[in-house]
Formats: sequence, C-alpha cells, structure tokens
Amino acid sequence: MALRPDLVGTRSDAAEFSWTADDVMLYALAVGAGQGDPLEDLAFTTENTEGAPLKVLPTFANIITRAATVDLGEVDRTQLVHAEQTFLLHAPLPVAGRARVAATVTAVEDKGRGAIVRTQADAVDAATGAPLVTSVQSVFLGGEGGFGGPRGESAPSAIPERAPDHVVTVATRPEQALLYRLTGDRNPLHTDPAFAARGGFTRPILHGMCTYGLAARAVMCTVAGNDPDRVTGMTARFTRPVLPGDELTVAIWSDGGAAHFRTTCGDDVVLDRGRLDVA
Repeated sequence: MALRPDLVGTRSDAAEFSWTADDVMLYALAVGAGQGDPLEDLAFTTENTEGAPLKVLPTFANIITRAATVDLGEVDRTQLVHAEQTFLLHAPLPVAGRARVAATVTAVEDKGRGAIVRTQADAVDAATGAPLVTSVQSVFLGGEGGFGGPRGESAPSAIPERAPDHVVTVATRPEQALLYRLTGDRNPLHTDPAFAARGGFTRPILHGMCTYGLAARAVMCTVAGNDPDRVTGMTARFTRPVLPGDELTVAIWSDGGAAHFRTTCGDDVVLDRGRLDVA
C-alpha cells in the first residue's frame, strides 16, 4: 500500500486561483451551455449580449476549490476515480476574481478492494477574506484497501421512491472531454487511450465533473428557472463512467428547497443521490 498512512488531518499549502470572464464562459461551454441552441444560455456564454449580463454557473465553484491539492502518496493514478462531490456556495460567484484555497483530508475509509479519501477545500476571497466556497471531494483508490481502517457509513438515499416530477435528456458531444480538459483537468484518463486502458477502460471516459456540470445545468434549468443566484449547493455520487457522445437522462424530484436527481445513461446509473439546493 502506497497511500500515506498519516493522511487524515493533512492540510495542503494555501493556493491562489484567479479567474476571468473568459474562464467562466469556457467552463459554461464545456458543460454544454448553448449546445442545442447557441442563442440559449447567452447569460453564461457571452459578455456583451444586451439584456443578458454574464453570470457564473454554480458548479464553477468546483473549479475554484480544485486549486488546492493534498499529496496522497505514491498511488496508481490509473486506479483513481471520483466517488462523490459536494459544494456549498457562501455567496454568488463573481464573474472575475481571485481566491485563496486550502484543503484538508478529513477521512480515509477502507473499502477492502480500495480506499476512499475525503478532502474538504475552503476558498475565500483573496482580497477580503470573505468565504466563497466549501467543497468536499471523495476519491476511490483501487488496490489501496485492506489496511484495517474504518469502513465508513453510507447514509440512506434521500431520493423519493416514486416517479420523478421531471425527466430531462442531455446530449454529450464526442469531443466533450477535449473541451472540458481546457478548464484545467488534464488527467490523461479522459484523452489518452493507452492510459485509459491501464485503468481498465476500453477508451477514454468523460470527466466525472463534466457529467456533474451537465446534470447540474439540467436541474437548475428545470427547478430554478436557470437562475444561478438561486443555487446554494449541490451533491452527487459517481457510480459509472460516461463516454463522450453518450446521451444522459436526468430524473428530478422536487422537494421544497431542494431537488433530488439521478442521472442515467441507458440502463446504467451514472450519478446517484444527487441533490441541488435552491433558495
């Protein structure tokens, strides 16, 4: 086992992350904004459209907190997959800004055939110190289990056992991963066939966080009037990979101040236990 034994409580060095309107628009395009009709979502894809001032998609929060990373040790990166992602917005994100980010490992769970590592990242405005985003990321590391650590408890799913209130179909493009990687995630698992094969995949898979962003847009459009200022946070669990070009189906259950959702690709669930919090 190469996973660092003293990982829990390990804190990253503070990192700074700056972004501009161009980064915000690129991210929106990378998660499908304007894909069906370029005249839709202009508030996320252009900065000079009359009556549509530029806004930031809430899931851009995860791009900001990704700036801080903790050294996990000499692990096999071909066996590392995203397991779960949660974010909480403390305020609507500005179109341009500079954040200071730090991350802390909060848990390491022994799942037998692998390990779950959970990390919390906090981003504050670099100029004022005001809180911007808190995110929690869990990754699964294949082959790193069996060390006798805690297994962790899984809470029951909050998705209602009834037919969904809404069902939305979301298309992905064959080149979606090539576009999404320009947001800063250059993991070769999503572009390099040889690297993907070492991870057990027949071809490069779509970034899990791209699938996450695509689903978030579908839910936000359906239950929040496509208004990012109404979204305060989101969580979802990654259960299966998606290939660029796959079609996704997002089932949505409205529940007061939250919308629960599940995303499928064919018969496979790819995002489960999803929740978008709406003010």
